[in-house]
Amino acid sequence: MIELVEFLVKKLVNDEESVKVRQEEDENGVLTIFVSVNPDDMGKVIGKNGKIASAIRTFVKSVSSRSHKKVFVKFGE
Repeated sequence: MIELVEFLVKKLVNDEESVKVRQEEDENGVLTIFVSVNPDDMGKVIGKNGKIASAIRTFVKSVSSRSHKKVFVKFGE
C-alpha cells in the first residue's frame, strides 16, 4: 500500500527526492500512511479544494477494501 501512495505522489511533484512516505499500524489494525513533500510541492499534492488528496484517499480506500483493513492517508506531516 505504501508503495502505491509513494508512486502516485512522486508523479505529482517536481522534487521526487523530497517525498517521504511512512506508515503506522495501531493495535486495532488501522493503517495510517503519512506523506510529506517539499513545501513548494504541497499544493500539487493537495490540489484545488483538496480534490487530488481526496482522489488519492479514495483510490487507497478502494484498494485496501480487498484486504479488509482501514487505511487513512495524511498529508503534510
